[in-house]
Amino acid sequence: MEEQSLPAPEPIASPSPAFTYNVEKLTGIYTKILQRNVEVEIFTPPEIDSHKAYPLLILNDGQDSPGVKVKSTLERLVGENVIPPIIVVGVTAGDRMQEYGVSYRHDYHGRGKQAKAYAEYITKELLPYITYRHPITRDIRQRAMGGYSLGGLSAMDIVWNYPDLFGKVGVFSGSFWWRKRDSGSFFYSDYRDRLMHLQVRRGKFKPGLKFWFQTGTLDEDQDRNKNGVIDSIDDTMDLISELTRKGYRPFHDIQYLEIKNGRHNQETWAEALPHFLTWAFGNH
Repeated sequence: MEEQSLPAPEPIASPSPAFTYNVEKLTGIYTKILQRNVEVEIFTPPEIDSHKAYPLLILNDGQDSPGVKVKSTLERLVGENVIPPIIVVGVTAGDRMQEYGVSYRHDYHGRGKQAKAYAEYITKELLPYITYRHPITRDIRQRAMGGYSLGGLSAMDIVWNYPDLFGKVGVFSGSFWWRKRDSGSFFYSDYRDRLMHLQVRRGKFKPGLKFWFQTGTLDEDQDRNKNGVIDSIDDTMDLISELTRKGYRPFHDIQYLEIKNGRHNQETWAEALPHFLTWAFGNH
């Protein structure tokens, strides 16, 4: 009796997401404010209902969107009805060391000189363009900005300075060490020299703003004050303290996520992203 070989089983296709996002990439758009071409990526639901007003998220470091799994995370959370359909805009970084930072001054090394211009690009060019093209909500409680590392510092700075345009910010491994004096200087002080902390301390309480921060326990290995806590966690917790003294309430206005063994990389930020999106836009 002859042996008959069975046909090879057909590969099992991965199930398609229940909700698929469209991605449109815009390139070669010149901005006079930054004096360069910009590239943005717009994530939209498969069908836009012109009678609806969609929540908006603008992300710095849009080039990291694939590694942070922005598209697949949106599809999963919307498909599972964890969040409503939202529109996300990822802005590809230009000169990160000059365009990211805080608007009111550069750091001790001369970095961040274009941070004010970048904030103006976001608020005066990009946001009006997105709201013209798509039905974006006017409810600032449903408008957020986020970013990773220096992009997170920039997002915090922009939301803090434009509370009439954004109501929430998400900061992944934020570079809150950004300072006006080298930490190696004899005169350096965490209290006097960290620029975002100074801006909050000297600023006014802005009703309605909400803040979400994430760090990883392996974000870095630096420990300036030798207290056994890495600087990225110390700097973030100190900023939360400044916000609390200003009048913002932990767990209500401020949310903090610390990921054990989390690193300063896209993999950790991808793990944190669903937590942020659920906090910012969740169907509570």
